[in-house]
Order: sequence, then C-alpha cells, then structure tokens
Amino acid sequence: MSAAAPVLDPSRIDAVILDMDGVLTDTARTHEAAWKTVFDAFLEARDGRGFAPFTTADYRRHVDGKPRLDGVRDFLASRGIDLPLGGSDDAPDAPTIRALGRRKNQAFLDRVAREGVSAFADAVAFVDRARRADLKVAAISASRNAEAVLTAAGIRPLFQVLVDGTVATAEGLAGKPAPDVFLAAVEALGVPASRAAIVEDAVAGIEAGCRGGFGLVVGVARDGETAGLAAAGAASVVASLDHLHIKGDRPLRDRAALPDALASIDAIVALAGDRVLHLFLDYDGTLTPIVERPEDAILDETMRQRVRQLAGRHFVAVISGRGLGDLVERVGLRNLFFAGSHGFELRHPDGRLEEHDEAQAAATRLGELGKALAQRLGPIAGVQLERKRFGLAVHYRRVGDAATGDVERAIRDTAAAFPELTVKAGKKVFEFVPALDWDKGKALSWILDSAGRTRERTLPVYIGDDVTDEDAFRAIEGWGIGIAVGQDGPQSTAAHYRLADVAAVGHFLDRLAERLDGRKRSA
Repeated sequence: MSAAAPVLDPSRIDAVILDMDGVLTDTARTHEAAWKTVFDAFLEARDGRGFAPFTTADYRRHVDGKPRLDGVRDFLASRGIDLPLGGSDDAPDAPTIRALGRRKNQAFLDRVAREGVSAFADAVAFVDRARRADLKVAAISASRNAEAVLTAAGIRPLFQVLVDGTVATAEGLAGKPAPDVFLAAVEALGVPASRAAIVEDAVAGIEAGCRGGFGLVVGVARDGETAGLAAAGAASVVASLDHLHIKGDRPLRDRAALPDALASIDAIVALAGDRVLHLFLDYDGTLTPIVERPEDAILDETMRQRVRQLAGRHFVAVISGRGLGDLVERVGLRNLFFAGSHGFELRHPDGRLEEHDEAQAAATRLGELGKALAQRLGPIAGVQLERKRFGLAVHYRRVGDAATGDVERAIRDTAAAFPELTVKAGKKVFEFVPALDWDKGKALSWILDSAGRTRERTLPVYIGDDVTDEDAFRAIEGWGIGIAVGQDGPQSTAAHYRLADVAAVGHFLDRLAERLDGRKRSA
C-alpha cells in the first residue's frame, strides 16, 4: 500500500464519487464468478476440453469496471475471437456479444439471489464520515442493476446521486476508461471535477479518474493487488476505506486494543473538567445480555438499581432500537430520558413525548411490509418479526446456518418494494426503519437540545455494543467519550474505551456513581 495514508481535505475537495462493485458492495467477486461461468462455458464449447479458462487476471485487465458489452468484446479480442454484436432478440446461446452479455447478467442475478448482497462496513463508515464533513457523495457503476443492489444492501439513501448502466445507456455515456460516468456524477452534484475525489478498485476506473481531471484518485485493493492500480495513476492505494482519512476527522480504532474503561474510570471522570457528565446507555447487549428472543431481555433488579441511583443525581438517557413503550416498561424507571426506535421517538423525564415528524409518513407502510415479510419468511423456522412504532425487526438468531441465506435474500427482495424504508443490520437482526438521515447519534443530539444542554458545558458518555451505536460514538467524537461493550461489534470502532461484557458495565456504573458523587461532595 502507499506509504502515506491519503487524506481528503474538505477545503480542496467538495465531493466523493465511489464505484459500487468491490468498493461499496461485496459484489466484485460475484461479477467475476458470473463472467467465469459464461466465458468458460463459451470457450469450452468452442475449443473443447483443452480451452484456456477465464482467470482473475483476465477479469481485472479486460472486464472489471466496464460496461457489459465492452467487457465481452475486450475479453474476446484478447483471445483473438471476433463475434458480431447481435440483436436484442438473440437466443441466449447465440454466438453474439449481446447474447453473452445477457447470459452473464442472468448468471450474476442468479448468484445474487442465492448468496445475497452486503455492503462493506468500512465503506459505509467512510461514506458516513464524508457526509458528516459536508462532502457530497455519489455512487457509480457500469451495472444496470446498481439501484437494486444498493437498495438490497441497505445503503441507497446514503448517496445523493447514482449514475449506473441504465443512466449511461440513456444518456449515451461511454464506459470506462472514458471518464463520462464520473463527469456525469459531478455534474449532477454541481461540483467541478477538479474538486472531486474518485474511489475505485478497477484499473479502468482509475484511468477514467485520471483522464477526467479529478482532484484526487484513490485505489482500493481489498485483495492486496496494488501494482495495477498504482500504475494506472492512483495517487494512493489502500486496503480498506478505514485508511482513507478526511482532514479534521479521526481514524477508527481497533476494538481489541482499546483501554479498559473500568481501569480508566478516574481518567474518564477527570476529562469532564468543569463540564457536566451526561450518561447515555444502549439497552440490549449493554444493560442486558444478548438473548435468543427479544422478549427475554429482562433487566435484572441490580442493574435497574444502578441506573436508578445514577438517574436520581445525574443526567441519564437510554437510547435503543426497541420501541419506546417496550423500552420504558423494561427499564421501569421514569426519571430519565428514553429514545426508542433508534431515536425516532423520545420520552422526557416528565412524561412528554416527541416523534420525528418526517418518519411518520414512512411508518404507515410498516403494516404492509409486515404482511409481505410474514408471507416470505413464514416457512423459515426460527424467524421472529417484531413490530414497533417506527420500525419492523426481523430476528434470526434461532435460524439454522443453512437457512440464513434465505432470510437475507427475503430481506433484500422485500426491501426493493419499500423505498421509503431502509434496512439496518445488527447482531442477528435486520430492521426496517424510515429511510431518513437519522440515527442514534442524531437522537443523542436531539435529547441534549431538548434538555437545553450546550456542548460547551456537557461531556456525553455513551455506552453501547452494536453497529448502530457507532453512530453515537462518531457523533460525540472530539467532545465526548464512547465505550464499546464486548468483542462482537465492529472491530474498527469510533469508541475510545471498552468494557468486556454486561457485568463489566454494571461495575463501571457502580464506580461512576461513586466518582461523580465524590466530585459533588468536594465541589
């Protein structure tokens, strides 16, 4: 990899354009496998058993990142094969470029149906960091299936602009290594190419970025193959987008290497200085252990007493993906803030209720979604649906490993029919929530604003265990403290400290109460 980690400077870069396959979604291998299936079958039928198979090197050199028909044409040319373009009504086994392209598309869709689609966690985290830095973000792809793939992966709402194969065909855009799709993306964003960064994993994409005069061209080599990207003109090549920094941003940390919060309790309290410590707690996996069924996550009386003691003298809030009513009932206390459904609904200590205004319209489709999921998931043993005011969770912790793929495919297929909703992934759970720019971090800020707290006088401490808690960790980066619980969450984290498990959370709360009460007595 490049010796120096690349840095995006928001004073020089206004937008980031990311390729989809291999950068945003783990579909590059799916594309390569689909191409191999089609080309190997074609070559064997043409040359017999002694044919030279399609290789990874062929994929990178001739196909990766290009429009489908260009990929067919360029690979065949590398083997000295010249086929006619053909027509749109060619039979699937016709010896034409269009027929091979359609066979590849069907092979890709078949694999997606079997294996599902997932987004790279480092890519999602990077896009989130870019948006928080007020950078505009677009996705591009040569695929005509990009809209469906991004939706299935649950990340389509993250991008202001998508330029894919469908757009390219409609607008007559040339494929990579021509820069047309990238230029179309920055034009749609209203940003000159010189003030935009390109993030690509294909040689053709790097070449396109260089030809288009973009301000920064970064290569992503998840497989460690850096030479081709560097030779094509990438200013830097990284193995993960965790290594692509934004000026003013702080890099993620290794969860296992975080200092222990129990051992650091005095330092944590001392960081408050003359600020007032405000405690924010997740519920599942933080106050209660993760269990097979969500209804079995019961708060034990000892932990409840700890929270009661702290809330009686200090600011405490519980933020959870659970529905607000369920959350309040399980905690069984009234003198603290509660945010349910990942922060879409809020309860004040005096009982006042608030809801996210824009989320209410999207929530009206949850009933229809529930029926669709019940029909699709009903035959799968162990699946449990949980309806909330602003969400619908699909729990699959009790589903056998062999059927997990069936659950993921059902989620992906169903999500495409409900664009008003997006999918959040957690520990053995998928949750449909309104497709809005909202998360636990924004809920934390909403709580502080509602309570009339100012940043200058507040030290937020957030304790959580799961992927969705990373939003809160990032929201308080630079002025608060994030504490990650357990080792099952993201290994690259924005948290500052760690606690081993729920028992350690309890001990931490005991010591925190002692230290805070001691500060009050000595004040």
